[in-house]
Amino acid sequence: MKMSKLVKFTLVSLLTLGLMAYVIYAVFFLSGPDEEERCSAVELVVEKDDEASMFVDEKDIETILKNANMYPKGMLMRNVDTEKIEEVIKKNEFISKVECYKSANGKLCISAEQRVPVIFVIPDGKDGYFVDAQGNIIPNRNSATNLVVASGNIDEKYASKELAEFGKFLQMDDFWNNQIEQIYVTKNRKGKRVVELVPRVGDQIVYLGVLDDYGKKLRKLRKFYDRAIGTVGWKKYAQVNLEYDNQIICTKRK
Repeated sequence: MKMSKLVKFTLVSLLTLGLMAYVIYAVFFLSGPDEEERCSAVELVVEKDDEASMFVDEKDIETILKNANMYPKGMLMRNVDTEKIEEVIKKNEFISKVECYKSANGKLCISAEQRVPVIFVIPDGKDGYFVDAQGNIIPNRNSATNLVVASGNIDEKYASKELAEFGKFLQMDDFWNNQIEQIYVTKNRKGKRVVELVPRVGDQIVYLGVLDDYGKKLRKLRKFYDRAIGTVGWKKYAQVNLEYDNQIICTKRK
């Protein structure tokens, strides 16, 4: 009886080991690419946020690789260098992340993510550009966008830090993302950059002052909208000043 159980245990163990060995073989050999066959297809996918501008599409990625003489279709799979392909694509300033790998049946898969802009900047006397959530500057390709536009006395350092953070804040809040249309930046008497906001609804200017504590300042403004605008209307005030703590200074329209 004991011998019979031992034999059964041994057989089960051998079968289990055999199954595991087959699974490993299937994963690495049967389902993997044949290095001696030619690349028959290239699957390109560019992922993007639904509301983001499309700076790069699959055709652009194909062109990038062809210009670098690295488009893999027709090449032997063993000669396809996935790491170099990723490096070439990553050099494009509109791309944030790339993954390239070989698949079965001679197919090469490339997945790329583009940078997501949070604000469009037009500095005085210079060409406009986009800024993403990480503060990266993205040249303008005349892509259609519903982003907030910031203009005025702006340099790249200010755009990639203060304005990028503010743009990200606005995008994360549905109300302010829909309400704020434009940001105008000037310098005050102390040489500090200060901000005015132009809303989509209403024609008053919202003076934010130095771009700090903007979450608190805009909460004050939201309360003001909820309590006062419903009573006096949008056209009564020419300017709403949020610069000072615990108060809102309104300038009546003449």
